[in-house]
Amino acid sequence: MPSAKILESKKALVKALNEEIASSLAGVVVAYNGISVADDTKLRKELREAGVHYMVVKNTMLRLAVKGTQYEGLTEYFKGDTAVALSPEDPAAAARILCKFADADKSKRFVVKGGFCDGQVMDAAGVKALSTMPNREGLLSMLAGSLNGIIGGLAVALQAVADKQEEPAA
Repeated sequence: MPSAKILESKKALVKALNEEIASSLAGVVVAYNGISVADDTKLRKELREAGVHYMVVKNTMLRLAVKGTQYEGLTEYFKGDTAVALSPEDPAAAARILCKFADADKSKRFVVKGGFCDGQVMDAAGVKALSTMPNREGLLSMLAGSLNGIIGGLAVALQAVADKQEEPAA
């Protein structure tokens, strides 16, 4: 039987995990078995720079953290060596970096298991689809390009109307 002090620290960890998962826009669950220390350091640095919190947590703690929440479906992915990447700002950041790393892994031991985005639990294919989504800046530039094309078309149409009205008067 664990001591009261250890039990309280575990309860605090589960509560903190629950709050962090709930406040994240997206998260990815991976199997990190077989990754070298150098690769892990490089991966963690890239995730940190993107604002993603990457951590290795015991599966039991993760199961308790998602128990009774909308993310309870993630428990099927909490088996074996498990790491979780939580993205509080960019929903596709964690998926993009981890899927790229998994594709580059020659040993195929670093595997994306599943994840969540906007309250929906996703399998590995869903996370892969999320990873191909452009980031916020990319989406804004696509929107600006579309608006620019529409405004340009409107300007041409208005100029044609103005030219047509000037012809009979001349």
